[in-house]
Amino acid sequence: MTASRTRRRAIAAAVVAAAVAALGAASVASPPPAAPPPSARAAAPALPPPVEPAFTPGAARRLGSTRNLSHWAPIRRVTTARSGPRPGAPAVKALGLRTPEGTQNAVAVLARVHDDRGRIWVRVALPMLPNGSTGWVRRRALGGYQTVHTRLDVDLGRLRATLFRDGRPILRADVAVGMPGWETPRGRFYVRNRLTRYRSPAYGPVAFGTSARSPFATDWPAGGFIGIHGTDQPELVPGRVSHGCIRMRNRDIRALARRMPVGTPVRIR
Repeated sequence: MTASRTRRRAIAAAVVAAAVAALGAASVASPPPAAPPPSARAAAPALPPPVEPAFTPGAARRLGSTRNLSHWAPIRRVTTARSGPRPGAPAVKALGLRTPEGTQNAVAVLARVHDDRGRIWVRVALPMLPNGSTGWVRRRALGGYQTVHTRLDVDLGRLRATLFRDGRPILRADVAVGMPGWETPRGRFYVRNRLTRYRSPAYGPVAFGTSARSPFATDWPAGGFIGIHGTDQPELVPGRVSHGCIRMRNRDIRALARRMPVGTPVRIR
């Protein structure tokens, strides 16, 4: 009984071994699958054509001159301008969000630096006496930089204003300026706001507020800021008849309003 069972097991093992050997020989002897004929390859679907680009950059060009560009920024956080670009520098002027006329406060941007902790400080022109004052504020207190291509030149001797764009004159107009004892201040300033709600015979249809202040009108409302505005008395232009403001004929102030944006530098000489 035992010998018979042993023989059956030996026969079964031999059969399995023979089957495995036969399969191995068949796999070695079988050739690899043949490549499809050329006709079958040609029938395969082709790739789609390349997509036409939506934008093709042109050739590189050198940037133009920035000589006639100026920058300004609105005040976004109440802040203090300081004498140097560091928190401990002496305070020069507090800057609020609104002007005395209720418009968005703004400053001319002159330069910027990083302090030893990597914080950005911006040097700005300040609307205060003495005229020409500057100070440093943190970049985070300002809104986005704005760029203007214009500048206004006011010649007190010739009683003439000239607006330039990209360095070229685009508007000339006669002006009336401060009378003796109320002289219009000289210096470099900027247009702080544009006002239409002051329309009246004295101010005409539109007015611009500047950063210039009269040293003779410090007790006036808002501190005696110098404006550029129209008048319903065109016969007074040109002349020296105002308390420091710059007057134009109404047709000229309207033309100026169409061409001169907030932030425009103003030189009074």
